[in-house]
Amino acid sequence: MPTTDVETASSTLPQGVCYRIQVLVVGRHKRWRDDLSAEIRMLGYQVTACDRGVDAMTVLALGLPVDVMVVDAALQGGSLCCAQLAVEARALRPGLRIVLSSDPFDPPEQEASVLVPDALFIQREQFQTGMVATLMREALANRVA
Repeated sequence: MPTTDVETASSTLPQGVCYRIQVLVVGRHKRWRDDLSAEIRMLGYQVTACDRGVDAMTVLALGLPVDVMVVDAALQGGSLCCAQLAVEARALRPGLRIVLSSDPFDPPEQEASVLVPDALFIQREQFQTGMVATLMREALANRVA
């Protein structure tokens, strides 16, 4: 490639940007994951979605950039349920912002609120009323740099 092409291409790239905000969405209900991921993408954030806690921990353990992790409280069974995932993720990434989403009739496990006291708790219905932008701003405002 000629030098002029390289200079032209590099001059059009944004300067000082390492990566965009990354959100990890974890939940066993595909429709919930897909709907939430679509809303988050519409806000301009990058999204990685997983249906199991083990997959989410793999993303974190590989060192992929993640700024906020949203976990469905319905994530049960297997080797990592909602509370265990929150605790393990916090141990691996102390500055990670964690959001736990639950049904009004199925609140998150008490263990999660005790072991990860700074996690944000939100009811699943709030995602459907356009609260995703507010939630992301709140999560990112409170993250540890």
